[in-house]
Amino acid sequence: MSERRTYHHGDLRRTLLAAAVTAIDESGPAALSLRDLARRAGVSHAAPAHHFGDKSGLLTALATEGFELLGAALADARERTGDLLEVGVAYVRFAVDHRAHFEVMFRPDLYDADDPALRAARDRSGEGLSLGVATLPADRVGGDALPAQIAAWSIVHGFATLWLGGALPPEVGTDPETAVRAMARFLFST
Repeated sequence: MSERRTYHHGDLRRTLLAAAVTAIDESGPAALSLRDLARRAGVSHAAPAHHFGDKSGLLTALATEGFELLGAALADARERTGDLLEVGVAYVRFAVDHRAHFEVMFRPDLYDADDPALRAARDRSGEGLSLGVATLPADRVGGDALPAQIAAWSIVHGFATLWLGGALPPEVGTDPETAVRAMARFLFST
């Protein structure tokens, strides 16, 4: 009779999310499969489904984690500097450092956009940029802050997307933080 080994993985949920980040970094979110994640984590193919239900559930958890990380990065930049420009730089830094999260977060077709935890995390991260806009002088924002918030978000999100896609001209340089500071200074500087 062979001895049956028991296997304890530890925090399998965390391990599967980390494996998803690696897989998305390698091949993008469309190629992600729960079976591949199970293989990467060294667990049965049913284990990811136990934790997330399906691919959409996994990507919902990954997007939620991404919005939480983004919200924390934006809040930290705002608290440290009180400068919208640096909040924008933190946004781009997040996109570069957490590319897999970034690729999923703004693709609601991949996940359950109505998930309460995801909505709360998304709202907190949006608040981080809104509070950054609040650092601008009132005469620059006007009576309605929403256009300024959307403009700020559009600039940093667009820049991050272009950077990650390799679509910017080489003259922009090789450091995304320096490049976004130069590009956004005219709008964000107080």
